[in-house]
Amino acid sequence: MDHEATKALLGGLPLPVILIAVDERIVQANGPAVALFGAAIVDRHHALSFRQPEFLRAIAAAMLRGEKGRIRLTLAGAAQDTIYEISVSPVPQGVLCAFEDRSAWEQMDQMRRDFVANVSHELRTPLTALLGFIETLRGPARNDAPARERFLAIMASEAERMNRLVRDLLHLSRVESEERVLPGDDVDIAGLLRTSVASLRPLAETARVTIRVEGADQPLIIRADADQMTQVLTNLVENAVKYGSPAGAEVRVALAREQGPRGAQLRISVSDQGEGIDPFHIPRLTERFYRVDGHRSREKGGTGLGLAIVKHIVNRHRGRLVIESSKGKGSRFSVLLPYEAR
Repeated sequence: MDHEATKALLGGLPLPVILIAVDERIVQANGPAVALFGAAIVDRHHALSFRQPEFLRAIAAAMLRGEKGRIRLTLAGAAQDTIYEISVSPVPQGVLCAFEDRSAWEQMDQMRRDFVANVSHELRTPLTALLGFIETLRGPARNDAPARERFLAIMASEAERMNRLVRDLLHLSRVESEERVLPGDDVDIAGLLRTSVASLRPLAETARVTIRVEGADQPLIIRADADQMTQVLTNLVENAVKYGSPAGAEVRVALAREQGPRGAQLRISVSDQGEGIDPFHIPRLTERFYRVDGHRSREKGGTGLGLAIVKHIVNRHRGRLVIESSKGKGSRFSVLLPYEAR
């Protein structure tokens, strides 16, 4: 196969591919390879472009002994490292190297491992407590009525904590499975907001926090999943009451139509008067099990999954979740949804 035919063949491959000739120079690089490594890679000795010993050994084995190889190579990037799986194959013209980007797969695999580790940790703590109290009740506290009542109350609390975790995990799984399916019902979002706030008023009264609702007096119809949007509204308002507002503070819940960069949109915002969130934490707030204050969150019954569920629900509705906060000035969580008058 002549030079032009080889160039045309490599040009039709979607992966970055380079051809190293028998004189150890890179003689061909298709478009994706040029975009990845630069045009200067062509006509250079391969060792000047790739200095990773494992890769060079695989090229030498293919060149000298005709051995096929498959290696993993990490290339440093400006934002993050990229992981490639490289197929090194001997061909009549020399050695053909194809680069397959495995970064997304590696990231997903790491996320799965982290998820299993986090769930195990979250379940192990209440389970350990339950087992310890059961052992105590069977032994030293068998006939101690006051201790028995105290321990049973703690056991009930720990069991409820596990129940909340399992419930949120099921919600998250269901939301993720439906994320690509657009909701098809017409829903009065103003009515949902009023109902969600009404259900949380006892919690707010206990915490001595006032909830003020604006813009929800008239019906406002959007295409949405009523149950999921109720979950979003309840989660955001409950978080503001529990974690974002000291006693005597006010949580402001506002519903408004506005013009966005892609047309008309609906903004649902929940603002608190708390201590605010350090900017360092804001990009990670929607990660599973991420907590700004883990001890406080667990004390108040948080599972660390609420905002992750909110993010997936908002994505399903083709919207955006925007988090704004300043230390000492409170936080505002806004859900921006596309709006078409109905």
